[in-house]
Parts: sequence; C-alpha cells; structure tokens
Amino acid sequence: MTDALLPRERAPFSAIVDRPPLRLPNGARLVFWTIVNLEVWDIARPMARQVLPAPTGQSLLPDVPNWSWHEYGMRVGVWRFFRLFRELGIRPTLSINARVCEDYARVAQEAKDQGWEFMGHAYEQGPIHLIKDQRAMIHRTLDILERFTGTRPLGWLGPGLTQTLETPDLLAEAGIRYIGDWVYDDEPTIIRTRHGPLVTLPYTVELNDIPMMLVQHHESEYLLRRAIDQFDRLYEEGKERAKIFSLAIHPYISGQPHRIKYLEKIYEYARRFEGVEFWTGAQILQWYNP
Repeated sequence: MTDALLPRERAPFSAIVDRPPLRLPNGARLVFWTIVNLEVWDIARPMARQVLPAPTGQSLLPDVPNWSWHEYGMRVGVWRFFRLFRELGIRPTLSINARVCEDYARVAQEAKDQGWEFMGHAYEQGPIHLIKDQRAMIHRTLDILERFTGTRPLGWLGPGLTQTLETPDLLAEAGIRYIGDWVYDDEPTIIRTRHGPLVTLPYTVELNDIPMMLVQHHESEYLLRRAIDQFDRLYEEGKERAKIFSLAIHPYISGQPHRIKYLEKIYEYARRFEGVEFWTGAQILQWYNP
C-alpha cells in the first residue's frame, strides 16, 4: 500500500488524565493479563535470539546451541507453565506461531485442552517487515489456528512486535479485533484502520522476560521484584480508574528451573489482593468493546 496511515493518523494523542475513567465490573481495580509466547525457530535460519554468542563472533548455521535452548522450552519449560496455570485456574492468552500446531502439536493441544486463548503470532518466528506477502501470511496463520482450535483468533501480536505501516489494515481486513503491538498506554484504545476500528491492549515490553533477562541480563529474581513494583502502583491507581497489568513470558526463559519459582511467586502475591481479575485478551476486549 502506498497510502498507509502513520501511527498518529490512526491514533491521535490522548493523555490518560483527559479521558473518563474506565470501570471494571463488581468494583474490581485491576486486570492481570498473562501472555505466554510459543514460537517455532527454524534451524535453517539464524535464531531469533541467542543466549550463547557465536564463537569468536562468527555466525553459526545451523545454530544448534541456541536452537536447543529454545527447544528446551517446548520439551520442558512450557510444562511448568501448564502445571502452574492449571493449579491456579488461570487461562492465559497464548501468543502462538501457527507452525507450533504443526511442529509441536502436543504442546498446542495441551493449551487447547486447558482452555487457553489462542492469539495470532505469525506463521513462524521472524520479522514481519521481511515477509514478501504479509496478507497471505496473516490469513495462513489465522486459518491454521482456526482449524486447530475451532475458533478464529480475535487477537494478534507481531513477532518481536514487528509490523509495517500497513499491518493494522491487513489485520482488521482478516478479522482481527485487537492487537498487542502498540505498547503506549495503560488502557485499551481504539486505532483507525481502513477496515474499521482495531483495539489495542496494553501488552508490555517492560514486564517481559526477553528484555529483562536476555537484553538487560538481570538475575532471575528481578522478574518478581519488577512485577511487584508494577502491580503495587497499578493496583493503587486502580482505585480511581481501571488498570491492566500485563506479563509476557516465554517457556525457554521463565520456564527454566532457576526462574520458575519467581514466576510462581508473582501469582501468589497478586492473588492476595481483592479486586483483581485474571482475564484473557478476549475477555478484556469484550469488557472494553462489547
């Protein structure tokens, strides 16, 4: 498209203090939105991320060490997630590459059986702006997920939050109703597309184990410390207006044995408070835009 809208044309600036406060049902203060990310890293390509840099700085293909590190998340780490959320009775939103349903059908089936919400996350892990036919990829992704789950996804998250100026239009055209790529607010907002309005939900790049653990290289317990600080402030502000606390996790990171207990403690802490709802993205959408 040559006439793509710029972000400011889709969403004029809006200060949160100038909007009427949003209210949650039954006097709740805060929604806790959990997003689990499941991806397919093609061994024939450079890995999406590296925990072990290439020897002497030389690119390595096939990158078996880092591929194996990600594979651990599917073989082991994600099952710690499944146990945790089953025991808590919480249904996360699953940001999932559609290819997971093909390459890791056992994992995708478990998420389906536990009632997790499936959110589109492209066909496989890779930047959207390098895909030649973005429209075809989006429809392929949603078609696979719909066949697997019986329900067409309402939500979308770009791999690495990547998109082009045309992406919101293509997503709305394909039937997507909310996205997580616009991390610019504490509340849902509506952006304009050429195929009707699209809701943005407050996904997070700050309370996210990729930047925290792999970019900033914090110790394992830092996830808990930052989550508590974030939760406390949003819960306090929730007295005046509804807030959404989002947490983004990956099984090859937070599913590691030395990190999982800190993830568990986040939920232990949040469940002590009254007025906290543990919702999926679809539930947030329904509340905000019934």
